[in-house]
Amino acid sequence: MAGRWIETWEPEDTAFWRETGERVARRNLWFSVLSEHIGFSVWTLWSVMVLFMGPEYGVDPAGKFFLISTATLVGALVRVPYTFAVARFGGRNWTVLSALSLLVPTLAAFWVMEPGTSYGTFVAVAALTGIGGGNFASSMTNINAFFPLREKGWALGLNAGGGNIGVPVVQLVGLLVIGTLGASHPRIVLGVYLPLIVVAAVCAALYMDNLRPVANDTGAVLEAVRDRHTWIMAVLYLGTFGSFIGYSFAFGLVLQSQFGRTPLQAASLTFAGPLLGSLVRPLGGRLADRYGGARTTLAAFAAMAAATGVVIHASRAASLPAFLTGFTALFLLTGVGNGSTYKMIPGIFHTKALGLGLDGEAAAAHGRRLSGAAMGLIGAVGALGGLAVNLAFRQSFQAYGTGTAAFWSFLALYGVCSALTWAVYLRPTTPVPARPRPGYAEV
Repeated sequence: MAGRWIETWEPEDTAFWRETGERVARRNLWFSVLSEHIGFSVWTLWSVMVLFMGPEYGVDPAGKFFLISTATLVGALVRVPYTFAVARFGGRNWTVLSALSLLVPTLAAFWVMEPGTSYGTFVAVAALTGIGGGNFASSMTNINAFFPLREKGWALGLNAGGGNIGVPVVQLVGLLVIGTLGASHPRIVLGVYLPLIVVAAVCAALYMDNLRPVANDTGAVLEAVRDRHTWIMAVLYLGTFGSFIGYSFAFGLVLQSQFGRTPLQAASLTFAGPLLGSLVRPLGGRLADRYGGARTTLAAFAAMAAATGVVIHASRAASLPAFLTGFTALFLLTGVGNGSTYKMIPGIFHTKALGLGLDGEAAAAHGRRLSGAAMGLIGAVGALGGLAVNLAFRQSFQAYGTGTAAFWSFLALYGVCSALTWAVYLRPTTPVPARPRPGYAEV
């Protein structure tokens, strides 16, 4: 694991980027996407496994929501150490190790997935799959270091979007198994992923690189923790990515519990929303590159609130077509918001570097240093939003038998996030300067 270290990396130098950097960065991006994609599939594995768990498993809807909540929680918590592992071990080296570690939860699920297994065992195995959620944090931190600021929106959006597609792909695999063999063969889904995990690890070992300039920096971590924008962005990312991953885990179970869909019917609908949300994430990054991250994020939150209103109406009216329309719109909009919020992070810290009097490569390096440290914290809080979504659904179904109450809480969250985005990053100052001030409105 000692090879493939790059000693010097200056992506903001246009000559370096044109002659060497772009080719190397893009190669690392594609294989990072592959590993992160498999990680997301393993993380969201139990959104599929619960569809195979019929009455013979003895687990009620609330218990199933708790299983997927457990995986979400662990995935959120491991994102923080995974972020710093890139600097400790190298991006390539850690990608290999983190990919191989996915064999543990997949093999464990293969072993226990049958009627008669205790509920506590299911909870423990679901917790193990949470390590797949950590792959996102290390992958994003690694790719953030490879690309210049002017291309981060696209690169981070593509990296995250390609990883997010792991959610609908594992759901499509589940649909294929249920549609052809019925709901009694969950181990086939797991068997599909075992060789794919090995392929991802081998490709990372052969084709990715470590960056020597990326070093563990406790000072950067502490500085990111103290910076209020780290936590403001964490709240915004909780609203976008927390919604995406929470809905991805819960969508099929909501369809079964509230609309009486069979496992096959639920699986045939579940994958579409996460797929669309994943595909548009790079578009969210592109829109942020062009129009500004804050403007794109505010528009996404406003539209998410409107789509949630449609879902609330459909839930109360028991209208499946309207429910699917509103929910699909929510997935699309979370994808746009995911891309735009992650574009904002490096922009904010680069702007702060300029405010300190730095310029050129010095400002860019300072921005990469702090944004890389902040991304792990922001990603962890965002993933905790997925936990909150599933716990809200669990409580709503326990208390009322529907998810309507949960959707009201999500609507309130989008209102708060909209107000926060406008107040911190878009609200004009008085007096209004003749030119846009060098501040956060342009991130």
